[in-house]
Amino acid sequence: MSTIVFPGVDDPFAELDVEAMAAPELIHIRIQQRNGRKMITTVQGIPEKYELKQILKAFKKTFACNGCIVNHYEYGEVIQLQGDQRETVCEFLLQAKVADKEQLKVHGY
Repeated sequence: MSTIVFPGVDDPFAELDVEAMAAPELIHIRIQQRNGRKMITTVQGIPEKYELKQILKAFKKTFACNGCIVNHYEYGEVIQLQGDQRETVCEFLLQAKVADKEQLKVHGY
């Protein structure tokens, strides 16, 4: 099998940036059922360059709900909020420019 050699080109993939081609980190927003009609909203995957405590503080003040940061064995640090806050969390993260619309992944019914 012969290889094709282009004159003047050593590596055709030399200019490609592998990190730019990688998929952006997704922020997963999930809802979990608790007792009866009670629910928890979890936010996982916020980039490490942002301070989770400050984001949680802003969530609690803006949404008038309680919340905390939990260390999950698989997902790392996860923000938990009381109630169904999926839409409001998405709007907040977009307005604060923490994430793009393509980075947000909403789970639940």
